[in-house]
Amino acid sequence: MNFFSKLYYRLRKGIKAVQLYLVIAGPGLVVMIADNDAGGITTYAATGAKYGYNLIWFLLILIPVAYYVQEMTVRLGAVTKRGHAEAIFDGFGAFWGWFSLIDLMIVDWLTLVTEFIGMTAALKIFGIPPWATVAGVVALMGMIVINGRYWTWEKIAMLFCALNLIYIPGAFMVNPSVSDMLKDGLIPNFPGGFNGELFFFLMANIGTTIAPWMLFFQQSSVVDKGLQEKDIPWGKFDTLLGAMLTVIVAIFIVIVTGTVLKGVPIDDAAQAAEHLMKSNHWVGTCMAIGLFDAGLLGAICISLASSWAFGEIFGWAHSLNQKIKEAPWFYASYFFTLITAGLVVLIPGAPLVLITLFVQVIAVTLLPAALVFLILLLNDKKHMGDYCNTLWENLVGGFIVLAIVILSSLYGISVMFPDMFK
Repeated sequence: MNFFSKLYYRLRKGIKAVQLYLVIAGPGLVVMIADNDAGGITTYAATGAKYGYNLIWFLLILIPVAYYVQEMTVRLGAVTKRGHAEAIFDGFGAFWGWFSLIDLMIVDWLTLVTEFIGMTAALKIFGIPPWATVAGVVALMGMIVINGRYWTWEKIAMLFCALNLIYIPGAFMVNPSVSDMLKDGLIPNFPGGFNGELFFFLMANIGTTIAPWMLFFQQSSVVDKGLQEKDIPWGKFDTLLGAMLTVIVAIFIVIVTGTVLKGVPIDDAAQAAEHLMKSNHWVGTCMAIGLFDAGLLGAICISLASSWAFGEIFGWAHSLNQKIKEAPWFYASYFFTLITAGLVVLIPGAPLVLITLFVQVIAVTLLPAALVFLILLLNDKKHMGDYCNTLWENLVGGFIVLAIVILSSLYGISVMFPDMFK
């Protein structure tokens, strides 16, 4: 076989591998990129404005953290063919099952409120009133889910994922200093020293990169898509690619605000977009469009995470492959969660900015319990077989839980005793 024949067969093999991945791709990419939601964009924008490039190194650490957490849901879903809520009920009983489900419902609903906060704030920049945004989003999301096909929903979600990359060209437009990014961003440092404000930002960045709803969403998504055990390697690659993209986008947002708005008090991403428009109209426009897209993508996924979990627990039909008349309670819970969250944004005088920031902290505070359930389920040799956690995976998972608990505790101590870390 000559050189050209070998090259041809290698190319053919590579093309087939890409085609296979495109069939499997979806759950990992969607859940990870959707995690750059409205609350996440606000957190990253505020981080850059407050600390410049100094916390980029911390965001890079979140790539393997996010991957190791989420890839467990791929294995669990593909092997057990059960969503995360159902797996917890079966594995730990009704008490812990309800505890986990109630936690999920509270965090999901609050997070969904933040998505509407971001979307209404983004479109308000272009003169669109909040009520019109809420009504339009509910109608659009209704049309997306009632088509009766998971594959159709996933492809639409992937389009919104692609739009989430709009922050990357925005970062190049502001001409950041590469030397400053390397010097300040890649060397671990704690700007301003250990204090409650720094702990808050670190926790908010963790909470917006790894959230409890992601565990439920990706596992149910794997089940609804019908992934098999043989698809797990591609599912893990899909998750790794998603983890890399979500952190890369986060870093580019930090670069934009860290370059143009460092030292400027920023409460939310919409405010950042308005400030950016004064210095560069197109960069501000990218920020506003990206914020709306992030909120919409987050809302699409978070509302489904809740509906899937409800369906699993109550035994309702709960698949996007089923139409409304086949799964009425699944769709009813979906629209109820969506509409009530949207209405909160329309309440006059509601503390929307405060809600957005603290939801991220609430999410990371509840995350350790969700991770402990996940790790225990992955150590069930009877159900997981060859796909149960290895010693290394348990050590990594345990370290992540311990780190989050320590960070949460330090934040709590800094709030109660503010002079301790000065």
